[in-house]
Amino acid sequence: MAASVSEDRVFAALASPVRREVLRLLREEGPQPVAALAGRFDMARPSFSEHLRVLRECGLVSEARSGRQRWYRLQAAPLEDVRDWLGPFERFWRDRLTALGAVLDAMPDDDSALDGHPLPDGKTTVVSEDDDE
Repeated sequence: MAASVSEDRVFAALASPVRREVLRLLREEGPQPVAALAGRFDMARPSFSEHLRVLRECGLVSEARSGRQRWYRLQAAPLEDVRDWLGPFERFWRDRLTALGAVLDAMPDDDSALDGHPLPDGKTTVVSEDDDE
């Protein structure tokens, strides 16, 4: 299933670590004035304003004016599409990690079981009496 234009914008917005951090701050600390948010980042105000514009345009944040301040609030609904898209990948990795856990649980606990077996980097383990020192 192809992503819609708005979904593409959400994914593009989430590609930036700065924008992800803004979303995290709004999620954990609630609505904040733009000055408070901008003060958390070491960048010029116009650059930070561009990040906020991208988040607004894809619907991840909303802006409200209160006097001379502009307050930003998280709008999490667009993240549902991201969650839906990531769901199969989460199941994929959960299944793989469960299988890995089963293999590890079946392995003997002592290092002698590895003696002479290749490691992922192609080297071979050698356990000797001197290794216990």
